[in-house]
Amino acid sequence: MTTSTEQRVLRVRECLEAEGCDAFFSLSPPANAYLTGFHGSTSALIITASNTLFLCDFRYTEQARQQVAGFEVEEVSGTMESRVGERLKALGVEAAGFDPGVLSIAQMELLEAGFQGTFKALPDLVAGLRMIKSAEEIQKIRRASQLAESALAEVLPELKEGMLEREFAALLEYEFKRRGAEKPSFDSIVLFGARSSLPHGKPGDKPLERGDIVLIDCGCQAEGYCSDLTRTYIYGTIPPTWFKDIYSVTLTAQVAAVEAVRAGMAGRDVDAVARDIIREAGHGEHFGHGLGHGVGLEVHESPRLNMQAETVLEAGMVVTVEPGIYLPGRGGVRIEDLVVVTETGCEVLTRLPKELEQV
Repeated sequence: MTTSTEQRVLRVRECLEAEGCDAFFSLSPPANAYLTGFHGSTSALIITASNTLFLCDFRYTEQARQQVAGFEVEEVSGTMESRVGERLKALGVEAAGFDPGVLSIAQMELLEAGFQGTFKALPDLVAGLRMIKSAEEIQKIRRASQLAESALAEVLPELKEGMLEREFAALLEYEFKRRGAEKPSFDSIVLFGARSSLPHGKPGDKPLERGDIVLIDCGCQAEGYCSDLTRTYIYGTIPPTWFKDIYSVTLTAQVAAVEAVRAGMAGRDVDAVARDIIREAGHGEHFGHGLGHGVGLEVHESPRLNMQAETVLEAGMVVTVEPGIYLPGRGGVRIEDLVVVTETGCEVLTRLPKELEQV
């Protein structure tokens, strides 16, 4: 029986043959994790029709020999890009495929100095494979989602008047790790009061006050896979009418979009379901970001759900559904679930209640 790594390498080789390339190389940590099982900050790999070579420096040699199966592990020193160029030349490669979205001009110059063959940009090779999650990957994402939700539920009662945004963010991220997460999927967003109108604001020194909006966008990484969720609350009092109104519109849009997710739907069409509801309520200008994005080894990856997204959803994709309404100087709402696309709809991984709650 072939392993998932062997199956992925086989698919890379099939793509290379179709593209007229005799090698693929990568210096991208997420791509390398997907293709080898290695989780480290610095590595490179080369795949040809008959070779699978994994390069790392001294810091990761022992780890690589434990995690990487099916690849020849070689410890190298110096600039990784230079070593890759040299290995491509030594392997007799004439045309090498790569993902142009993860390499800088400076990195390409180093690669070209060692390898004088042809480079071919293949931006969708590994990214395309990663969009469809295996049952094992979905289970890891489900575990990360459950872990993040349980941590948030645990610390939410710790909110108290005078607590700073950054204090609550630190408390939440500590709880992630206490429960077994490797790290947050991203720097947690915790915003109080009017600052909740900042879609990606950073937690600061705003103290919590009675009547404040509390917007929390968080996630954690478990076994290399990420989760992502957002909930918006009101602290200590009955919410004002204007806030209840935008919360209701956002929730209606979010639920409708989740119900629209299924294999065969284009990303832009799912986005339109939520966006039309928000626009018809008079808040089109207050929803300026895309509806969602893929989640996996990275918290933001393909496919995208936005106004331009032409990718057609397929069963096994994992995406967020997160519409929002943001009123500058007053406050905002975002509600986000993580879902697995199925042939007939989707499985919602996020279980925390979405109805407006006072905390």
